[in-house]
Amino acid sequence: MKIILRQDVKSLGSRGKVCDVSDGYARNYLFPRGLAVEATSGNLKDIAHKKECQDARLLKEKDAAEALGKRLKETDVVLSVKCGEKGRLFGSVTTKEIADYLASEYKIVLDKRKIELKEPIKALGSYRVTVRLFPEVSCEMTVKVVPAVDS
Repeated sequence: MKIILRQDVKSLGSRGKVCDVSDGYARNYLFPRGLAVEATSGNLKDIAHKKECQDARLLKEKDAAEALGKRLKETDVVLSVKCGEKGRLFGSVTTKEIADYLASEYKIVLDKRKIELKEPIKALGSYRVTVRLFPEVSCEMTVKVVPAVDS
């Protein structure tokens, strides 16, 4: 019997794959658990349509990520932090602080987990930071850490 997997099944394959299994396995295990449906022409068309919609959505998300990457390259992140002698910071600059700065100054909402620091920022200066926006889309931006002005 030909079936279409609705979810990933370890022994058969991933979601959307058309498989050939025994009738008993399909009727007694896969169908009752909602893991698969019978491969009728209507179900095959439905799966093809869903795949097209998903591909279009992913393409749109990738384009949006590329546009955001261009915008991030042009932004200047300047963080004012308290520091001690010789430019050493009290603590370190985190990805959360960078994401909060982008949200407050540029209205760019970015998950802090997408920002990658090679090492913690613990001194004043300029640093290159990688931002992973999508699986194939990443950009680098500059983060400048300057001493806070006491008022």
